[in-house]
Amino acid sequence: MMYAIYSTDVENSTPLRQQARPDHVARLEQLRDEGRLVLAGPLPAVDSNDPGEAGFTGSLVVAEFESLQAAQQWANADPYVAAGVYESVTVKPFKRVMP
Repeated sequence: MMYAIYSTDVENSTPLRQQARPDHVARLEQLRDEGRLVLAGPLPAVDSNDPGEAGFTGSLVVAEFESLQAAQQWANADPYVAAGVYESVTVKPFKRVMP
């Protein structure tokens, strides 16, 4: 089943993101290589693909996992969690309707 992982950043998360980004992206690439990643990306703090100094307010990942518990465990092990980037992480089942 698919799960949406919605994470909210702490204030001024950009330096923390930059430090942990290589490990964070490597985990996403592994999901992609396994054919389980539907989409992933950050949420810009302003209405722009390149938010500059405004940074990001969070992230969204939609991926396939065998259970809600497995998705939650994966989310909890994110390098952004360990680095203190995220203030909160919510994992919910996701039903893809389109496309």
